[in-house]
Amino acid sequence: MMNTTHTAMGLTLAAPLVLVAPELAPVAALAGLAGGVFPDLDLLSGQHRRTLHFPVYYGVAGVAASGAALLAPTEWTVAAAFFLLSAALHCVTDAAGGGLELRPWEATDDRGVYVHPAGRWIRPRRWVRYDGAPEDLLLTAVFSIPGLLLFDGLVRALTVVGLAASVVYVAVRKRLPEVETRYLR
Repeated sequence: MMNTTHTAMGLTLAAPLVLVAPELAPVAALAGLAGGVFPDLDLLSGQHRRTLHFPVYYGVAGVAASGAALLAPTEWTVAAAFFLLSAALHCVTDAAGGGLELRPWEATDDRGVYVHPAGRWIRPRRWVRYDGAPEDLLLTAVFSIPGLLLFDGLVRALTVVGLAASVVYVAVRKRLPEVETRYLR
């Protein structure tokens, strides 16, 4: 899935706070956005979906941080909880997408996301065929609705930028492998 899909999902996790703790909703939304981005920073390491993708560890830490946020709801505890929960959701949903190959629509790679405690890769399910597929854009749009309707200011602006970037990425996605092999190697 596109990084923007993950960030929109992280934002959606924070949406209920608009009703139950509106003063904490913006920080939860921004933390959800950041947690949705964070695992993909491992693209820079050459070990994508392994170096910073920890579906189990983020999940356990997110549940613990959520408990802390329920007991002592501050901006810091809420931000930690939503960051970790969003990062966990990112990692789990990566397994719903395609593999790690340069042209994931060809479905030649069986690596979805690495599960460190098990010491193995989870195979991609390809429910979203590849990052930048039309269904990926649809998910981004649907999960962006709370950011557009429930938030204002920076959260809404980041949601609009994410949607715009998604549209552009989907439009050029299938051309990117050619650009990489022709011009970047």
